[in-house]
Amino acid sequence: MATGILPMEIAVYAVPVVTLILGLLIGYLAQRSGYCSIGGFRDFALFRHTRLLSGYLTLILASFAGYLLFWFLVPSSMEHFFWAFTSDLFVPIPGAPAGLSPAAYLLFSAVPGFLIGLIAVLLGGCPIRLTVMASEGSLKAAWFFIGMCVGSILFAALVSGWVVALMKTLGFGA
Repeated sequence: MATGILPMEIAVYAVPVVTLILGLLIGYLAQRSGYCSIGGFRDFALFRHTRLLSGYLTLILASFAGYLLFWFLVPSSMEHFFWAFTSDLFVPIPGAPAGLSPAAYLLFSAVPGFLIGLIAVLLGGCPIRLTVMASEGSLKAAWFFIGMCVGSILFAALVSGWVVALMKTLGFGA
């Protein structure tokens, strides 16, 4: 197991603090720029405008760069980072919380992502934009934010266990 630049005793406290600081910075930038990933795709499809879409692509690249930075600082906390490049799609990912395969995690990302995107389009913005709008006083966005939080809690408490069990039964896990 690699040790990295930061010892685990320091990393346990440094990573959450850095994450909080970066979250506040991203929230501030999202508020100031009017960031909206759904709006970026909408504007590109309808008008060929790329201002909002470039913000979305920048967020993806910055997230990957930040993940690489944390992996470089504390590799023992992310020792299986490159699983997508080295494993079979139906072999369980080593160290994954549910012990599922990459195909199962891709499915877990695609289906809820599609549903969130559909709801976001109907509400007029992506979850990040609606969260920013809620902090600016929009009642509709505040109800979305409350519903998103309650839905996340209900999924984690009631649904995720049987979905993982179903995936393992279908052969997507160990």
